[in-house]
Amino acid sequence: MADKPIRADKASAVAELTENFRSAGATVLTEYRGLTVSQLTQLRRSLGQESTYTVAKNTLAKRAATDAGIAGLDELFTGPTALTFVSGDVVEAAKGLRDFAKANPKLVIKGGVFEGRAISAAEVTKLADLESREVLLAKLAGAMKGNLSKAAALFQAPLAKTARTVAALQDKREKEGAEAA
Repeated sequence: MADKPIRADKASAVAELTENFRSAGATVLTEYRGLTVSQLTQLRRSLGQESTYTVAKNTLAKRAATDAGIAGLDELFTGPTALTFVSGDVVEAAKGLRDFAKANPKLVIKGGVFEGRAISAAEVTKLADLESREVLLAKLAGAMKGNLSKAAALFQAPLAKTARTVAALQDKREKEGAEAA
């Protein structure tokens, strides 16, 4: 297949898909058989602006994936295939696809590519089950703040103990001075 020359229009389509594969943080392959145009439009809107949902011929998409250096997707290019190229938050896009597939069972998640390697449909679902990047960062910041507060208290403890000891010694000297006088 890779040896056969392709027409100029198909070559430009392959080049565009290859660039999308290379530039996307993740790509999810879906089967859209039975969905209406309005449902596909709704899906595109639900994915947001950082994802593009593209219907592609399997032979062209397979060639583009190979040209982009992605292996392990060949068996997914069967039936009507659409590609979701994600340039933003992968978790949010996976959630959007999962939620749309729950509401519209005709959309089937086949698998995809994440961080340069092929992933299964189950792994796409696992990504969707993760909390969003913002939530994870907020949790990390909260944990770090808590640990920093503990560290600050730990560093202040010897100073506070020293101050209490000095105050106790001063009180003791003043009492001794008062008793001697």
